[in-house]
Amino acid sequence: MNRRHCAAAAITLVCALGLLTLPAQAVAAPTPDSSPSPAASAPAAPSGPSSSERDLEKIRQEIETLYRKAGAATDAYNLAEEQAKKQSGEIVKLAKAIVDGQAKIAELKDRAGAQAREQYRNGGLPPGAQLVLSDDPQLFLDGINKVRTSQQANKTVLAQLTRTQEDLETYTQDASSNWQKLESNRVRQAEAKKKINAQIAAAEKLESQLEKKERDRLRQLERDAANRAQSAWLATLPTPSTGVGGEATAAGRAAVAFASAQIGKPYVWGATGPGSYDCSGLTSQAWAAAGRPIPRTSQEQWRLLPRIGIQDMRPGDLIIYHADASHVGMYVGDGAIVHSPRPGRHVTLAGAGSMKILGVVRPDK
Repeated sequence: MNRRHCAAAAITLVCALGLLTLPAQAVAAPTPDSSPSPAASAPAAPSGPSSSERDLEKIRQEIETLYRKAGAATDAYNLAEEQAKKQSGEIVKLAKAIVDGQAKIAELKDRAGAQAREQYRNGGLPPGAQLVLSDDPQLFLDGINKVRTSQQANKTVLAQLTRTQEDLETYTQDASSNWQKLESNRVRQAEAKKKINAQIAAAEKLESQLEKKERDRLRQLERDAANRAQSAWLATLPTPSTGVGGEATAAGRAAVAFASAQIGKPYVWGATGPGSYDCSGLTSQAWAAAGRPIPRTSQEQWRLLPRIGIQDMRPGDLIIYHADASHVGMYVGDGAIVHSPRPGRHVTLAGAGSMKILGVVRPDK
């Protein structure tokens, strides 16, 4: 099979994989942006020994779409992993609470048994009845407080026993619920991982079918597309030569310094360093290093962190990209971000407007 037919077969495979649905955590229907529509038709087979510029552009768009889908699936995987860790921790705490509760119940039952035995030794009569039958007034008066103390102790033991039994039942129910959630999260992790691997493999296969000069040209087309988007974004800003203003806080400077120090390290999905990162792994670790822990995934960062206008952006802020919030980069000033782009790439500087911006969040607001 010649090079032209290989490219056509690879593109057909991409279109089939492009129909994979996004995970539950991602927005179901992204709004149109600069990325190609997943429903776009497959690029036509090249008509000559080398793919035409138009064919390469379609291939670039297909590859970009696949990696974006992989990014969204990665976010779902990371979120499910974080939730699984949390549920595992809760189960451990609940198991300890159950053990402690069982020990407490055993102790209370022993105390109640001791009180019952004491009553038996006194002839089966409660302390109050014994005092009434006593013909010694002084004994009667001296025993009043003992009776009251004993009655209160009995009530306290019974109340504690009831409370502890109720708590134990609650702990057991919570442990069962958390176990079910843990299993559910494990299923979601497996599904997300499968999608990630399939989409990355399809993108890599598609690119591998190209000749070296075509791959070089493909990289240039990627840079050209990013530059056009960046130029268009800068044109919308009040100070296009530098982007937006605003001084970074001390924490923001620390986060920027950490993220910038990772430049050159490879993208690995699900990674949080120190040798490799995915996009949200980089931003979450940078802010953790600055003393401000933030959510692990880009979608959770978008959902939970305070949002600000682009015109108010300052270094250290996080820019969330695409309608499904599947990518994130850290603004470092002068219209640039540090981010971990995708598989096959490394942590790098890029134009803040080189991708479709969804919004901006501020971890230290």
